[in-house]
Amino acid sequence: MAIPSKGPAQHAREILPNRQPKSDGPAIDNSDVARQQEYIVSQEERQNLSRGLSQRHVQMIAIAGAIGTGLFLGLGGAIATGGPLGALLGYIFVGLIVCCIQYALGEVSALMPVTGSFVRHAELLVDPALAFAIGWNVVYGSFLAVPSEISAAVVLIQYWTDINAAVWVTILIIVSATVAITLVRVYGEIEFFFALLKLLLVVFVVILGLVIDLGGIPGKPRLGFHYWKEGLFVEYIATGAWGRFLGFWAVMTNAVYSFSGVESLAMAAAETKNPRHNIPKACRRVFVRVTVFYLAAVLVVGMLVSSSDPRLQDDSGTAAQSPFVIAASDAGIKAIPSVVNAICITSAWSASNQSMLAGTRTLYGLAVKGHAPKIFLKTSSWGVPYMCVAAQTAVSFLAYMCVSNSALTVFYWLLDLTAAGVLVSWIAIAFNHIRLLQALKAQGIPTTELPWHNPITYFSSWFAFLACILILFTGGFAVFTAGNWDPASFVSSYLDIPLVLLAYGLYKYIRGTKIIPLTEVPVHQALEEARNDPENVPIKPAKGWKRLNVLWA
Repeated sequence: MAIPSKGPAQHAREILPNRQPKSDGPAIDNSDVARQQEYIVSQEERQNLSRGLSQRHVQMIAIAGAIGTGLFLGLGGAIATGGPLGALLGYIFVGLIVCCIQYALGEVSALMPVTGSFVRHAELLVDPALAFAIGWNVVYGSFLAVPSEISAAVVLIQYWTDINAAVWVTILIIVSATVAITLVRVYGEIEFFFALLKLLLVVFVVILGLVIDLGGIPGKPRLGFHYWKEGLFVEYIATGAWGRFLGFWAVMTNAVYSFSGVESLAMAAAETKNPRHNIPKACRRVFVRVTVFYLAAVLVVGMLVSSSDPRLQDDSGTAAQSPFVIAASDAGIKAIPSVVNAICITSAWSASNQSMLAGTRTLYGLAVKGHAPKIFLKTSSWGVPYMCVAAQTAVSFLAYMCVSNSALTVFYWLLDLTAAGVLVSWIAIAFNHIRLLQALKAQGIPTTELPWHNPITYFSSWFAFLACILILFTGGFAVFTAGNWDPASFVSSYLDIPLVLLAYGLYKYIRGTKIIPLTEVPVHQALEEARNDPENVPIKPAKGWKRLNVLWA
């Protein structure tokens, strides 16, 4: 589709002829803005995508993605590796990183609410080659995440039945594709419902855990912090203080995987109502709720189950390995395994849906900028990029590999190949924000001009950027220790790094791109579009009973 010849500032003033920029900022050279050849939010997005996601959808989509099998099944492994305090500190550290990433994402997305989120931000703030590399890394990771999550769901279903896995794979692929091809609002409502289920389960198991721990089950003694007295940390690989530190550090990778998904709330920014206010609001609140839920769960699990309990190392992939199930079984509560298993199935399928959204919208965003074939720009009358959905559905058929192999083995194999992709995405988000702040300073624009800004982000983005790089390069440290070399683990931990660097270097060489000078970053244009966006209006504060809503208000 051809881009109109008039500049975005002129176009915006025609939409809102009486709306004037704020007077407290520096004067903007509108002639320079008019010379920009493209819109920040492209005309493809404005005209072909439907804004069907509301603020409650955005918040709950992020929560749904972050609370899943990593919480319900993976916490046991974290306790076994790091001990009760080591696991808690590991999740606190990663939770702090997530906080910083969310603030960085919110600030940039409020200024540039585009499909593909941080991928497109890299195009505008850093280098088109970086957008290409990061974008295809996200597409690759999201495309493989769908069959891996379907494989996980099949494992969970087989906890109850021996029906051939191919039947369940077929059903899950059909349902996922159906949701992906319908209105984005339908997807939002489904994810909203599943997120609510998961939140209720988290609250339930935390309360149940406290009841068990405090001796509320007849005939069972009060545990208190009994298992903390056995040892706050677990020695991992080495002995002594160094071994306890390695146990704590080994929790990091597990924690990153558990929190993965929170960054996807801005992927469909062009399909979100009033994104300049709703996305920052979601970023600001989601990390608090997700972190509180995780820390409460880690704390309770460390009080309920011994870090030396061999059941925590169960490799069944079903509810049997959940520390909540282990604690409930020890307390004589029989129904909990099936309840946890059922919610884990919805978690796996929900994660599959979210990966479908992230993959398709990133691919669409790449096509908008010419980094992917133009066929992926095709959208349905409902505003859904159906060719992107078709491509990702085709890759989903990899899930059938679990029919002839162990479904859990396939799940971990596919997952390991994309594990580092989460950290690469977080690094890109933090770096985009750092570049935005540097560009504002270089162009003499105060941060008060941004639609949303928090002064702490001057420091928090650097902290998150450096911390994510450190975890990325040390995530597979175990393979470098004596007697623990494993080629498969080495490849799964570090494959993503050379892939991204190779994609960046090849694109830069072929297209001859350059890192955008800070003085040429289109901040003026983005601010002009934000000021003249008819949806850019403050969200009305909740009134009455709505003020009691602590989940998505």
